Amino acid sequence: MSKIINDIKREYKIGGIVNKFIYWNVGLFLLSLFFYVFQARLFIFPNWLALNSNPEIAVTNIWTLVTYAFLHNDFWHLFFNMMVLHFSGRLFLTFFNEKQFVGLYFLAAIFAGVCYIIGLTILEKNFQIVGASAAIMGILVATTSYAPLMNIRFLLIGNVKLWHFTAVILLLDFMQVFDSNSGGHIAHLSGAFFGFLYVKSLQKGTDLSNIVTKIIDFFANMFNQKQKTPFKKIHKNYNKPADKPVSKIIIKDKNQQQIDEILDKISKSGYDSLSAAEKEFLFKAGKY
Repeated sequence: MSKIINDIKREYKIGGIVNKFIYWNVGLFLLSLFFYVFQARLFIFPNWLALNSNPEIAVTNIWTLVTYAFLHNDFWHLFFNMMVLHFSGRLFLTFFNEKQFVGLYFLAAIFAGVCYIIGLTILEKNFQIVGASAAIMGILVATTSYAPLMNIRFLLIGNVKLWHFTAVILLLDFMQVFDSNSGGHIAHLSGAFFGFLYVKSLQKGTDLSNIVTKIIDFFANMFNQKQKTPFKKIHKNYNKPADKPVSKIIIKDKNQQQIDEILDKISKSGYDSLSAAEKEFLFKAGKY
C-alpha cells in the first residue's frame, strides 16, 4: 500500500499541471463520496460547494463559483470530464504555458458560472450545478481557436481536424440547451465562449490569465514570506589576519552532474524518454 501511495505522490509531483488538476478533481470526488456514504453532519454534499442558480444564494456562497468546477455528481461524470481534460489540457500546453492553463481554467469556470445563474434566472429555473465541464470547454475551445487545423488521431476513425472534433461537441450542447439539463449546457457553451475570447484577447496582447496568476502569487508570497533576520551586533577583530580569497570556481559533484544530464535529456526528448532508474533518481533528488 505504501508503494502505491509513493507512486501516486511521485506521479503528482512530476506529472505536470494537467495531472495535478486531474488528481484534485479525483481527490475531491473521493472525499465527497466518503462524506456522502457516512452522512457526516459536518459536510453536506454538494449544498455549500455546488453553484446554485439562485442569485442570492450564489452571492452569499461566492466561493461556489470556483468550487463547483472541482466536484462531480457520479463516477461517469468524473470519468468523461477527466478524459476530455487530459486530452484538451495536453493540446493546450502545446501552445501555452502552465500558468495560462491554470488561469483559463478558473476564469472559464467563473464566467460560465455567472452565465449559468443569469440563464436559469431568465428561464425561471432553480438548480444546483457541479462539474469541470465548463472550465474544460474553455481549455478545448481556446486551443481550437488558436490551432483549428491541428490534426488529431482517433482510434478507428483516423486523423481529424481539431475544429471538427470541437464543433461536434458544441453542436451537441446547442441541441440540448432547452432539455432537462439546460443549465449544464448553458455553462458548457459559456465556458467555450470564454475560451474563444481568451485567445482573441491574447492575440491582441492581453493575457487575461495574468489576473489569476497575480492572485495566486500574492497569496503564495504572503504565506511563504521569510521572517526577517534580527539585527546582530558584530564585533570586528582588527588583529585577525585577512582571510584568504575564496575561489569562485564551483566544481559540480557527481550527483549534480547526473541531475544536469538527466534534465538536459528531458529538454531534448521529454520526460518519457527517461529510464525508471533516472526517474527514481530525480524523485529522490527532489528536482522533479
